[in-house]
Amino acid sequence: MVVHCGCAMRVVKTWAITLGLLATGCATPGEYVWFRQLPADASQASREYVIGAGDIVSIKVLGHDDMNIRQRVRADGRIAILLIGEVEARGKRPSSLKAEIEARLKDYIVSPSVAVNVDEEQPLTVLLLGEVSKPGAYPMENDRSLAHALALGGGLTDYAARNGIFVVRSQPRWMRIRFTYQDICRDTGGAGAFLLHHGDVVEVE
Repeated sequence: MVVHCGCAMRVVKTWAITLGLLATGCATPGEYVWFRQLPADASQASREYVIGAGDIVSIKVLGHDDMNIRQRVRADGRIAILLIGEVEARGKRPSSLKAEIEARLKDYIVSPSVAVNVDEEQPLTVLLLGEVSKPGAYPMENDRSLAHALALGGGLTDYAARNGIFVVRSQPRWMRIRFTYQDICRDTGGAGAFLLHHGDVVEVE
């Protein structure tokens, strides 16, 4: 079902922020990288969950139970941790957040060991734009793949460019990733199973 209310407005706001980045020169609309040309580590990272605002995360510090927390990521993307204070969690993979927290704790603890888990995920809504049969904002519940998102939008129109499908991603850094429809349908190199993250926008030319 297409979302026409609160969730859709949040996604539209995210898209507006992305456009703002373009306008300030952080990137240009024509810039992109082909999915099949992504470095192996970047391609693998795209398949990992990225923490979003509203998610509930648990952080445990081995041997320091008093530092263990379970918090909801605030709207500003941050959580608060004893000793080191505010930490940006939004837009990061659990493994990246773990490494950052361990690095910052080294000023206070010898060889800190941290475990980061996402206990509850905020529902994901993705905005589909361009030459899809039913553009709009769609909830992605159990299946967050790019192929599923296009299916929710009713597939491509007759006017769509079969080699002009883009995922615009703003976090952890701005990227415009280009796909072909054939690669998505055949899941070539994992194109169809490419996981969408909070704030992603799918464009079809």
